[in-house]
Amino acid sequence: MGDIAEDETTFYSNAKDYWKEIPPTVDGMLGGYGSISSIDINGSKAFLQKFLGEGEGKTGTGCALDCGAGIGRITKRLLLPLFKTVDLVDVTPEFLDKAKSYLGEDSKRVGNYFCCGLQDFVPEHGRYDIIWIQWVIGHLTDIHLVEFLQRCQKALQPYGLIVIKDNVSYEGVVPDELDSSVCRDLEIVHRLVGRAGLRIVYEEQQKNFPKEIYQVHTLALR
Repeated sequence: MGDIAEDETTFYSNAKDYWKEIPPTVDGMLGGYGSISSIDINGSKAFLQKFLGEGEGKTGTGCALDCGAGIGRITKRLLLPLFKTVDLVDVTPEFLDKAKSYLGEDSKRVGNYFCCGLQDFVPEHGRYDIIWIQWVIGHLTDIHLVEFLQRCQKALQPYGLIVIKDNVSYEGVVPDELDSSVCRDLEIVHRLVGRAGLRIVYEEQQKNFPKEIYQVHTLALR
């Protein structure tokens, strides 16, 4: 068991070290693919708007949580235009510092900047209409991802949703030594979601991304 604990510690500390060296820019957040940001945001907006609104069964627009928020790219372009308040959580303090200026005038509607790895983060019970988790689940071990999703479920408002948007591999688990992460196939992601006691409400593949990157899927869970 000692080896597993040691490997896990290294898995997290290596990722932390990697992100410390990344410039706090949109291009940095997207691994040099800054040009896809608008396609990504537009796809996410169309996805989210299927669920938001007034009335029975609709997801509210009070408060959202941006997980692995970085400098706040998603907060600025997707979440703040749709929600009254947004909280950000990220493991890299320099990114959260940059977010305060990057978000500009709208930073007044940020509730909290949490500097924490998601494996340790406990979101406030019943606070969020949407918990947005994009391009970050690969930085969590299977067990920590399941436990984090369970904590997220408790943090939802009635009719709230957890959204995962991430790369999926073609088969199995593909490790990335560079940033100390993994890419899981869709079947594995589905299995982990099920283990967390969540169901998939809706799912789609992001269109119009460059051919050379992994497929990106978006899942709405509750």
